[in-house]
Amino acid sequence: MNMALDISTQAARQALIERCAGISTATWSDALDDLGLAGVISGLPMRSGTGRRCGFAVTVRGEVGKLGSHSLAEFGQAEMVAAAGPTQVLVVDAGGAEVSAMGGIVALSAHLRGIEAVVIDGACRDIDDIRTAGLWVASRHVTPRSGKRRTRLGHIGEPLDIGDVRICANDLVIGDSNGLVVVPFDRLEDMLAIAERVNASDRQLEGQVAAGRSLLDAAAP
Repeated sequence: MNMALDISTQAARQALIERCAGISTATWSDALDDLGLAGVISGLPMRSGTGRRCGFAVTVRGEVGKLGSHSLAEFGQAEMVAAAGPTQVLVVDAGGAEVSAMGGIVALSAHLRGIEAVVIDGACRDIDDIRTAGLWVASRHVTPRSGKRRTRLGHIGEPLDIGDVRICANDLVIGDSNGLVVVPFDRLEDMLAIAERVNASDRQLEGQVAAGRSLLDAAAP
């Protein structure tokens, strides 16, 4: 149950995030394979931001319908952004709908709150403004279509299913140019040990190849 991982203070959480962010999603995926866990999310490419970001999930469900299904007051974007902050990733399940769950002003607010990243199983819009704001965002779609009067803010903090991956509050979400990986919080200690071991082995092998050894020789047991 992650007894060795200290997350009792914001500083400890930040230190753990920085430690985890030093490992690529490809290596995290290898660790998931070693434990027989599903955790790679497909079809949500990085739309904005640079580098690798990770944080603890804040889960949000949006209910999407046709135009006029919901009132403007039900959109709830301010409440959604207010639910997350530093060391956290906002994960929004909009059912994959090609309807915007986040635009430029909301992205700027999220960035200023220190939210690590936003992951949307749905769409974002105002992508140039989002990139200017500097927020790291991955989404299934980019669209001009507004979520206003189409989307209602549902529950915050309940488990979500994106593809075959279950995401619960406080699970670790890692995103980079390879894609997205989710690590269940209750397996994070074991996963991190495996991922760091694989990462160290890969860096050692890379160094030998860079120094001129053939891959065949460098990889030999």
